[in-house]
Amino acid sequence: MKNIKWPLLAFAIGAALCMMGIGVAVAERSIIGIIFSIILLVFVMGFGFKTKKKMREDGLL
Repeated sequence: MKNIKWPLLAFAIGAALCMMGIGVAVAERSIIGIIFSIILLVFVMGFGFKTKKKMREDGLL
């Protein structure tokens, strides 16, 4: 891999942070935190996959 795809890296880091947020919310026994983190994770990963598909179709990958 010669070039770093910065948008995809940002989405990956965001998804990892959401997963860590789920762990913290479980440790704190916060149902609202767990639900919020899961919803945010779904959106971040969804936008990441959408961006990757668009980049592949544009020939950038």
